[in-house]
Amino acid sequence: MTRVLLASRNAKKLAELRRILAAERVAGIEIVGLDDVPSFPDAPETGATFEENALAKARDAAAATGLPSIADDSGLAIDALNGMPGVLSARWSGKHGDDQANLDLVLAQLTDVPDERRGAAFVCAAALVHPTGPESVHRGEWRGTLVRAMRGDHGFGYDPIFVPEGDTRTSAELAPAEKDTLSHRGRALSLLLPHLSDLSG
Repeated sequence: MTRVLLASRNAKKLAELRRILAAERVAGIEIVGLDDVPSFPDAPETGATFEENALAKARDAAAATGLPSIADDSGLAIDALNGMPGVLSARWSGKHGDDQANLDLVLAQLTDVPDERRGAAFVCAAALVHPTGPESVHRGEWRGTLVRAMRGDHGFGYDPIFVPEGDTRTSAELAPAEKDTLSHRGRALSLLLPHLSDLSG
């Protein structure tokens, strides 16, 4: 069994990656999180792109633990805000990880934006770095529109206001397994599966 570190303490991200691996029948991989390894300093997310941030986090994790490491950086790119909050999504309101404050700020900023101009995309870059050097990074995007009031109890972040193209439900109203097959993170992580299969083989 090959241990692979997902450089996150987000239990929902860990569960998501484990579900994707199980659904694709990738055997021989044990996914562990940051709470399962000795702690090491978190590097600040200073990259200008999702790919830069994901690679930096995965490199730090692989160097600190000696394990093949996956990291992702994701966010919401809003058309009417010229692609913002983008890489600043988790700290858009000024405090990192305050989902409610971030949601409230985005909704306030879009108050006067008509429904037909409320397009957005969730974007995720997922990187896999092996301690001996090989690296890969893949990008997934999920287009949709933003509604004016929060709906749904699943997911996290901006999920309660994002309605995927072709649906009427927010991503917070989708069942977790359904979201895995559609979402930006699911798409990016799925593109890493061949590299994970190589590790297990």
